[in-house]
Amino acid sequence: MTRLFIAEKPSLGRAIVAALPKPHKNHEGYVVAGNGDTVTWCIGHLLEQAEPEAYDEKYKTWRLDDLPILPHQWILKPRKSAAKQLGVVKKLLKQFDDIVHAGDPDREGQLLVDEVFSHAKLSEAKKKRIQRLLINDLNTSAVKKALSALRSNMDFVPLSVSALARSRADWLYGMNMSRAYTLLGKQAGYQGVLSVGRVQTPVLGLVVRRDREIEAFIPKPFYQLDAVIPYQGTDILARWQPSEACQPWQDEEGRVLARNLVENVARRIEGQPATVTKSERKTTKQSPPLPYSLSALQIDAAKRFNMSAADVLACCQALYEKHKVITYPRSDCRYLPKGHFKEAQSVSTAIAKTTDALLTAVNNANLSLKSKAWNDSKVEAHHAIIPTSKSSSALSGRERDVYELIARQYLMQFYPAAEYAEAKLDFEIAGGLFIAKGKKLMSPGWRALLSRDKSAQNEDIESLVPPLDKGTVLTCARGNIKDCMTEPPRYFTEATLLQAMTGIARFVKDPSLKKILRDTDGLGTEATRAGILDLLFKRSLLSREGKQIRSTASGKGLIDALPEKAAYPDMTAQWERQLHDMAEKKGAYQPFMTALESELNVLMQTVRQGPVPDSLRSLPAQPSRFKKGRCGKSRAPAKKRRYKTKA
Repeated sequence: MTRLFIAEKPSLGRAIVAALPKPHKNHEGYVVAGNGDTVTWCIGHLLEQAEPEAYDEKYKTWRLDDLPILPHQWILKPRKSAAKQLGVVKKLLKQFDDIVHAGDPDREGQLLVDEVFSHAKLSEAKKKRIQRLLINDLNTSAVKKALSALRSNMDFVPLSVSALARSRADWLYGMNMSRAYTLLGKQAGYQGVLSVGRVQTPVLGLVVRRDREIEAFIPKPFYQLDAVIPYQGTDILARWQPSEACQPWQDEEGRVLARNLVENVARRIEGQPATVTKSERKTTKQSPPLPYSLSALQIDAAKRFNMSAADVLACCQALYEKHKVITYPRSDCRYLPKGHFKEAQSVSTAIAKTTDALLTAVNNANLSLKSKAWNDSKVEAHHAIIPTSKSSSALSGRERDVYELIARQYLMQFYPAAEYAEAKLDFEIAGGLFIAKGKKLMSPGWRALLSRDKSAQNEDIESLVPPLDKGTVLTCARGNIKDCMTEPPRYFTEATLLQAMTGIARFVKDPSLKKILRDTDGLGTEATRAGILDLLFKRSLLSREGKQIRSTASGKGLIDALPEKAAYPDMTAQWERQLHDMAEKKGAYQPFMTALESELNVLMQTVRQGPVPDSLRSLPAQPSRFKKGRCGKSRAPAKKRRYKTKA
């Protein structure tokens, strides 16, 4: 019996075809293998949530009295760009009784193909026959192994239900809240769109709160004290470590705020014996950093080239789809399947052919070394972003920059660990603890691939922290007081805001919610973060000032107008907890959706009955224009358009 495989994307479809018997016959939108098995594919989501007017024409006009809009029968419509491929898939589904779901092995991948089955109106009997293929490594040997371990697609219904709940909840929350607050803004005279989303609004809240923290910051003086201890013609500088008795004169970060206290300690230690109470010398190793996930790549590209997350993703898509020189870029994983290790030679050769800048790095790589990156147990839906064995000489400047980052990070896996010499001396002086420490790079290892490696700029550790035995007694000549000033937190940049989104758990107070956000992707996903930031810029809720990202008057006004919980990441964590329970068969779809609908009813009633918030009345009439992008693409001002339901 021949089978129909439905992959999530063309690259996965090609990998499945490669593992099936030859000859392969290509058709438009699908491939037939030598044994009659047919492989077709989605192009990401072939379907998308319908706009409100699909449920009722009256929703074309935005009115507070119509909110909340709560569909009773949900409608999915074909994506315009994917309508042709959807037609191909639906036609093939009618021809086959044996179907294999080959979406990515995650929540979104499960739903993406399942919703096509529902849209094609497959019978329940046919749905129960569907098998599930789980692939996280596109190597042919790995795909063949996966083909021998098919499971029933019915086993994954909870995963699909969880993804469906998140998709519909995001639509309900984002669309209703965006219409409500845009209409409130309009009543106050603001002509822009005040979009609200489960993810985008907490991100905006992060920036608003950071900006205000900086605005309200008052610098305070603090003081540091070094004991100057002469030894063999040089001075050892040992930093004072205040005891618990000094806490009343310290801030929450342990900085001493009272100069008279530091002056008193400096007087007490002058000319006093300095006894070594602990002496440590050791060699430490630093393993190479793991290959890139998309967020890690976007963060480094922002730091190195001042590229936006959207520009990095656009370059990655070109490198993946057009040039075929990198693997799937929308990955949240930083590990590689062990099967990929044998491709190191061909990948390294391709790197050398694609960019002269890494020729030396390729030549000096030891391809027999295996870093901790190769770990099958850490690879789920996708593996890390790495170069392929294909080369290209046709990359643009920005594409080459991004490719070189990816390739350099991959080559680091074939370099030894960096080795450091570390030394530490604890001194007891007049009853106080003083510590001198130093660190020196002895062998660069993988750090040799970094063009600007600050760690290589080391002073002589032997003179800073000489090898003294415990019990050695020297003399403290004097105390050096350093006058310092506290500094405000820094404005967010593209890099630090992405880091905050991926590490959002630290901005949550509830310990149980912190754990949930640490265990998930943080705020947004690898595939959506660039779009979320782009939307906030286009809506003029955020702006760029050089490398800095600032909240606009519109962004601040919206955050002040919203209920507090809408501007914090806690709600995302609470949703994720319930969606995770759904996927694990510990929770149900209906209670989750019913609770959200009830909350929206209350929120919309409050919006209708309450006055227009003062923070919206003070907004400028027009949002600011959106600036030109950095990767050769001109970004137009945000057009008047319907609210998009993502995030």
